[in-house]
Amino acid sequence: MPMLHDPAVRRSLEARLDAIRADSPRAWGSMTVDQMLWHVNQFLAASLGEGSLASHKSPIPAPIMKFFLLYMPWPKSAPTNKSAVAREQYDLEAERARCKELIARFVARPIDGEWPVDPSFGPVRGKFASKVQAKHLDHHFRQFNA
Repeated sequence: MPMLHDPAVRRSLEARLDAIRADSPRAWGSMTVDQMLWHVNQFLAASLGEGSLASHKSPIPAPIMKFFLLYMPWPKSAPTNKSAVAREQYDLEAERARCKELIARFVARPIDGEWPVDPSFGPVRGKFASKVQAKHLDHHFRQFNA
């Protein structure tokens, strides 16, 4: 399972982030490219204990949901934390720069160190956070064919 802390995975995701353009075709969903980057940035910031992502508990028990998140394919247009739904237009280049900065700060955290409480899952380990963030970025970069 890829982790954002793996330098090769990080480099690949950052190259894909650089390849995204304002006119990148959307494969599914209704978000624009700038909204997608704003959306992933909300989750990256929350994983660092920052931002304003609301607490969101799934009706599925956390251990089962964690398993599904890590090991099952994610459906297109799946429900998400309502406070991470983009409702405006954003500056694409500012969101791209913010994403790069958040990724750099994320991977600078020791994977075996203490991690902030996740708004959806409560206490988490670094390996879980790293896997979920890598998968989330991959999911949305594929949404825009990057």
